[in-house]
Amino acid sequence: MAERKLVYFVSDVHLGLRTVDPAEREARFIAFLKGLPVQETQALYLLGDIWDFWYEYRDVVPREGSRVVAALISLMDAGVEVWFCPGNHDIWTYSYFESLGMRRFDQPYYVTLGGKVFCLGHGDLLGGAKHSYKLMIKLFHNRVAQWLFSLLHPWLAYRFGLGWSHSNRRKHEPYHFRGAEEPLYRFAEEAARGRHVDFFVFGHFHDAVDLTLPGGERFFVLKDWMDGGMPCGVFNGSSFELRCPASPAE
Repeated sequence: MAERKLVYFVSDVHLGLRTVDPAEREARFIAFLKGLPVQETQALYLLGDIWDFWYEYRDVVPREGSRVVAALISLMDAGVEVWFCPGNHDIWTYSYFESLGMRRFDQPYYVTLGGKVFCLGHGDLLGGAKHSYKLMIKLFHNRVAQWLFSLLHPWLAYRFGLGWSHSNRRKHEPYHFRGAEEPLYRFAEEAARGRHVDFFVFGHFHDAVDLTLPGGERFFVLKDWMDGGMPCGVFNGSSFELRCPASPAE
């Protein structure tokens, strides 16, 4: 049996977002998951915003992306670890994913893989953010606000959540990472001064980024899934690479 040393990283699939072709994007992501070489894959890290909107009621979970959930279960049944970090669109994960066998973590998360130290996260808020954005995320995490939202019927809640997300996306132009000007880049610089890190890997910015920090650490941002292909990061046990949108997951 081949040694399990491959680790894959994905973010910002935004399942359910009513833009471009959501059914095609979901099918493409399922094809990616089913195409992973399970006998060689140690883990899959989901770095946030896999769903465009996710809210778990105690007895109700979204039906959006149910075939994705089935593919993730199949991976775990085959021995692949599945880890997930909530993003700003799928914050409200309470226990469902854990009940399936996934492992949840919050950013920044430090883990050693193949002798290399990784710092992982969705990428928002690390290093700072606009005051309005920090207030919004604080509200999203507020227990009272979550309880009040849970009083909405799921039919209303999901139409509100998905409608808000779609409206918000239409107001913003495609984002391009600004390198050393970004708070996330400065966060990585500061973190690298305090401890040894080989690879920083994040999502959130919807832009493929491959940079080397002043100390020699590698800094990556994963591309989103809006523009086709199967964008991901791959660690082979010694080195890390970004797969371009057109690259197959193999």
